[in-house]
Amino acid sequence: MNNWWEIGVPDPDSPTLVRAVAYYRHSAQDRQENSIPIQQDQVRAWAREHGVEIIREFCDAGRSGLNSEGRPAFTEMMEEWIAKRTDFEYVLCLDVSRWGRFQDIDLSAQFSAICKKNKKQVIYTTIGKPKENDPLYPVYVQFERFRAAQYSRELSDKVWRGCVKIAEQGYLAGGKPPYGLSRLLLDEKREPLHVLEAGQHKGIQNQRVTLTEGPPEQVAVIQRIFDEFVVRGWSEFKIAEGLNDDGIPSPSNGRWGAGSVLARLRNEKYAGTMVYNRTSGKLKTPSVPNPIEEWVRTTDAFTGVIEFDLFIRAQEIFEKRRQRYDPDYMLRMLDALYRSRGMVRPGLIRLDENLPSTCAYTREFGSLDQAFQKLFDGERDKARSAVHEQILGHVPETQAYSDFLVLDQKLTVSIQPAVPMPHGYETYWPIRRDPRPVIDMTLGVLLSEPADFNILGFIALPRFGSDSKPMRYTSSSIRTELFGRTDLQFLQQLL
Repeated sequence: MNNWWEIGVPDPDSPTLVRAVAYYRHSAQDRQENSIPIQQDQVRAWAREHGVEIIREFCDAGRSGLNSEGRPAFTEMMEEWIAKRTDFEYVLCLDVSRWGRFQDIDLSAQFSAICKKNKKQVIYTTIGKPKENDPLYPVYVQFERFRAAQYSRELSDKVWRGCVKIAEQGYLAGGKPPYGLSRLLLDEKREPLHVLEAGQHKGIQNQRVTLTEGPPEQVAVIQRIFDEFVVRGWSEFKIAEGLNDDGIPSPSNGRWGAGSVLARLRNEKYAGTMVYNRTSGKLKTPSVPNPIEEWVRTTDAFTGVIEFDLFIRAQEIFEKRRQRYDPDYMLRMLDALYRSRGMVRPGLIRLDENLPSTCAYTREFGSLDQAFQKLFDGERDKARSAVHEQILGHVPETQAYSDFLVLDQKLTVSIQPAVPMPHGYETYWPIRRDPRPVIDMTLGVLLSEPADFNILGFIALPRFGSDSKPMRYTSSSIRTELFGRTDLQFLQQLL
């Protein structure tokens, strides 16, 4: 930003000039180092030619124009000068792209409208001051806003495609090296030059950067993590605990956590594979993960710090974990336990190493009881249809709506068949009152053993007066006596 004496002091005897502020922006991607001085020269020349006195200049050097965030000079101009000062009339800017390459072109217009609301006119000096009541000027400016936004999109796409090509060739396309690795600069003949320190970049366009072993103490940590996870079979929690006990700082110089260990175990770069395009976040948009099929992977791109086979074995462990917590797999294993033992109890689940924990079933299905009920969805659907037919025999004016019934346009009923849960010495039926406000009654249907699935009776739970948590009903419990019904005649009495 220039001082007022660098702008020039007008002659007191000269005619009064129209006063203005000026805004300049230089993008970090702009390779023209003298961009702001060039803008200043052109804007000042336009001001002198048109009798305009520039009283303040605002400069954002190395700032993106995709939004207003991160542009302190622009923010100061809008908040402290445009909104509060009344001693100038114009805001001068070389062209629309210097004002900003907003991807939402309405934002560019919005800032101009704020200036207009505060009685300041934005003038792009390459276009010139609009003629009074010129109907084409707004159209032309809007077109220039579109061009500025489109330029950023096209440039972003070109940069991305260039990075993809570099990654496909096995070189680093940008970004920090992972913990345990360093960036190695290669010359035009792809011969090693030296390791790049943080903040250093290649100086020649056709040089390349690859990865190499980082600090020896970090390499030792990576090798230790993979050995303890794959060879010794330790969990990520135990590995992190061991690293903390040995006083080894994490990549963030804090304590190790299970997440930090997992991040190392999943990073294929440690095995010598260059990976690019794992996430997308173009043009200042939030970063989002990309599907694995869109990743750019180049194996044997450099010498890794672990063997590729060791990395593959670690991923196989993760895949077994994933399968273990797949809902279909969980149900198959639960069904196998029931058929082999004739019962389902948390203690039996704990004894089987192939089964997920009871807590895992609760997270996925709501409870172990509900998971067991899922094994018999087909039989429960048949029972639900049979109960519907029985209800029609008592209440002909019954309509099916969504997943519940409406009886005589007065009573809404949710039918919930339940298979007896073989818990050991005692079996029970888990019934959960339907919590939806539209349901007046939950009708639990007690089925017999899975050999025949006969309907034994009913549990009628009104909307109020019963717990919304799953309840266990046995043939001799007080709850069964209170809410139990042997048939459906009571529905006629309710109506």
